[in-house]
Amino acid sequence: MMTLPKFLLADNSKYPEDIFVLHTEFPRFMINLKDDQIEWFEDLTGESEEDIATELADLMDKAGEFYDEEMKQYED
Repeated sequence: MMTLPKFLLADNSKYPEDIFVLHTEFPRFMINLKDDQIEWFEDLTGESEEDIATELADLMDKAGEFYDEEMKQYED
């Protein structure tokens, strides 16, 4: 079984200004760091809204940190 990283960068030539980061663990989602839009790949029905909001804020921060670290590697 392939082990996936927790975060992946995604690119699409039709959206050259967008910065996509995929989160591969539950709850799976894609975030566009340009405007913080999120596309969920999970059905979160029945989950506590407060828990999701707290976890989402943390995951958004981590997605941004992941992107920053990846960009530092390109600069070196």
